[in-house]
Amino acid sequence: MTAAEPRNVTAPRRVAIVAGGTRGIGAQISRRLASDGIAVLAGFAHDSVAADKLVGEIVETGEQAMAVRGDISRPDNVEKLFVEAEQSYGGVDIVITCAGAHAFARGPLSGTDDASFDHVVDVNFRGTFNMLRAAATRVRPGGRIVTFSSSAVALGVPGQAVYNACKAAVETLTRQLAGELTGRNVTVNAVAPGPTATELFTRSRSAQDIAAIAQQVPLGRIGSTGDIAEVVAFLVSARGGWINGQVVRANGGLV
Repeated sequence: MTAAEPRNVTAPRRVAIVAGGTRGIGAQISRRLASDGIAVLAGFAHDSVAADKLVGEIVETGEQAMAVRGDISRPDNVEKLFVEAEQSYGGVDIVITCAGAHAFARGPLSGTDDASFDHVVDVNFRGTFNMLRAAATRVRPGGRIVTFSSSAVALGVPGQAVYNACKAAVETLTRQLAGELTGRNVTVNAVAPGPTATELFTRSRSAQDIAAIAQQVPLGRIGSTGDIAEVVAFLVSARGGWINGQVVRANGGLV
């Protein structure tokens, strides 16, 4: 675990837990929230090198950040994330759940093996459930909760039935919790990115494949991690306070 020393600020500093917050879209969200003066606890599952690098980048800007290892499919690991945030920063105002996983190999539902099913369900569905269950009682009044779905749900992307089903379930959990937190002034929304230029996305596709996907997007390109981080930054800001129980499809008009 790496953390910056607290600094004196006039206004109370908001605190964010970003599960899956040290690589790809999650890392960019962590950077973006830190740039707004939010103390960030970035959860990660495996890559401690990437976690330390991200925290170092944020700390160098004078903001507060720490990285905590945790598997969000395990309730005790989720508890650890919240306890660390509360003990280090005094509470939790924002919870972002962007950890995600695909099946080990894409293919038809009939060919999906049990290990792939368990892996996808554990991270995308069970992990989101665990984070939302904790956030429901731990986020301070006026807080923000953001989950991650995928535009693949609306597109019906072939070869990933279990992943699509889990993301549809995430949308249902998100809307349900938004209603259950009535009176707390806490918003709960989902972001559903389209094709986005993460390392995983670009590494598994040729330049020609990426160009072909970009041609399908009305805006003429695939998204950047910064595009998605800006959506999240808006939702957790005061400007996004009237948006609640919604799924924001950030995909350049693809669907």
